[in-house]
Amino acid sequence: METQEELRPYLFAIAYRMLGSVADAEDVVQEAFLRYHAAEVEPDSPKAYLATITTRLAIDQLRSARTQREVYPGEWLPEPLVEDDAARHAEMADSLSLSFLHLLEKLSPVERAVFLLREVFDYPYDDVARIVGKTPANARQILARAHARIDEGRKRFDVSLAEREEIARRVMASWEEGDLDGLVALLAPDATVYGDGGGKAPSITRPIVGAERVAKALIGWWRHIREHGIVHRLQTVNGQLGVVFHWPDGRIAWVSELEVADGVLVAIRTVSNPDKLAHLATS
Repeated sequence: METQEELRPYLFAIAYRMLGSVADAEDVVQEAFLRYHAAEVEPDSPKAYLATITTRLAIDQLRSARTQREVYPGEWLPEPLVEDDAARHAEMADSLSLSFLHLLEKLSPVERAVFLLREVFDYPYDDVARIVGKTPANARQILARAHARIDEGRKRFDVSLAEREEIARRVMASWEEGDLDGLVALLAPDATVYGDGGGKAPSITRPIVGAERVAKALIGWWRHIREHGIVHRLQTVNGQLGVVFHWPDGRIAWVSELEVADGVLVAIRTVSNPDKLAHLATS
């Protein structure tokens, strides 16, 4: 039988994908353990019991968070996870990316739970239905509805990790050289930059769309970065190649994930809201 500490990362994986918040996910997991220990009857499968509680708590949390996100200043993006070693997230990297979690915002809390439990965590329909309080037939209908919404935002062809990294590095090189034409050539025609400052840090309030507009904005930001002594390095952000920017004193200024598909950069998602970076180390 798995220990509490062995189960915690698994439960966090569910809660984080549901909520897109590290602190909220940790709170949900902690509450799940408290309820587990308070239960009068020992469940046959602690893992299944805890996963059920975690998912239901996350659904409730997401329902209340939806109202806050509707009045959130600018774009709402998930809190980033930064990891030097991509191998730690390689197995489920695609379901961890900011682009994927951002896409999940299209779903209702129950749709999100059904989609994640079935498609990411491979739960049988009967278990999915039990966890979300639906019949298996309803769970299948909810999944089909969720797929339709998700597929609307997945109109691109995946490329290999090696190709994604190569494109991302070429984009970074053109950016640092101030090569506008070279940058435009590496961007999708509808390339988009999303920013989340939460009203607490400088950020764009609306997405920037279009290869030339994005390239010009990136070149302008590069001048700002150099003027303020901000340093950056490529790192794994939510299982994908990204960039972490640091102030001269070592504090993280913002984190960007680079989404590559079809052999071009299709989106950049940048989180600068200090509340969403508080969980990250400053080193």
